Amino acid sequence: MPNLRAIETFVKTLEGGSIASAARQLGMSPAAASQHIARLERELGTRLITRTTRSLALTEAGERYLARVAPVLQQLEQAQSDVSQLHGALQGRLRVACMAAFGRHVMAPLLPAFAARHPQLNLDLLVVDRQVDVLKEDVDVSVRYRDVLEPGMTVRPLAAVPRILCAAPAYLQAHGRPETAQDLLDHACLLYRREADGRFMRWPFTRDGQRVDPALRVAAIGTDVDTLAEMAAAGAGIVWLGAFIAHRYVRQGLLEPLRLRPARRGQLQFDPEATLDFFACFRDRQYVPAKVRAFVDYLVEVLPQQPHLRWDAGTSGAAEIQKK
Repeated sequence: MPNLRAIETFVKTLEGGSIASAARQLGMSPAAASQHIARLERELGTRLITRTTRSLALTEAGERYLARVAPVLQQLEQAQSDVSQLHGALQGRLRVACMAAFGRHVMAPLLPAFAARHPQLNLDLLVVDRQVDVLKEDVDVSVRYRDVLEPGMTVRPLAAVPRILCAAPAYLQAHGRPETAQDLLDHACLLYRREADGRFMRWPFTRDGQRVDPALRVAAIGTDVDTLAEMAAAGAGIVWLGAFIAHRYVRQGLLEPLRLRPARRGQLQFDPEATLDFFACFRDRQYVPAKVRAFVDYLVEVLPQQPHLRWDAGTSGAAEIQKK
């Protein structure tokens, strides 16, 4: 009977796409992981994986074996996780991926309290704006906004964050305050471009209920929203920010929220109700490890209590713009 460690190494190698990935997940060297797979193949009397310098491919025997053992291994992992939770002690590593700005402004202040609840759980944070491969990078749960959700992922809603159109007082004094969506086309605009796919985050312009993309006068483009916020505070132009970023700047008087008049029929409209919707994403709907359930439940519990995720949090002028 092949040992469980060898079977686990085989399954993790195929999930992560490489022996090195499996080794990282299981806390062993790549050489040890390779030896486990070789031992498993010897005990079964057949080759499971065809190796090249750049890739791995399952043999026919490997495909059949993986189909049988992967669900069994998953059930064993779930049983171990459930028993640990029964005794109130979540253990091991929890790897969380999150977009940089949300991780910096929202997640980071919340994590110490979660860590205090589960002192035997080790948090591993991957805070980046690029696309994360949850299998190859062994991510347990990722926090993403709607525009970058992947098909096939299991998701749970976390927060719908208002987005605020802002500019510095100095910019508004020098260039005037836009009163309508049409006026925005004559102003310097600061646009966010997603690093993951190079696409711009579209501003919510509509005309008669249909989404449109008018030509903006772009002053700067950035892949880091905090950099754009700093540029706006320095007077570079108008920026569209999530409330969790805009909150501090508006409170300190560095940025002013802009209120635009509603449009008449046929005119350009800027949707003041547009939100940045965040979700917890994980791989398997059937098996959600106890540590992942605990973390997502914690976020669902505490995020509604965070004042900088709303726009009725006492920020000067905020109530005039929009409320969550």
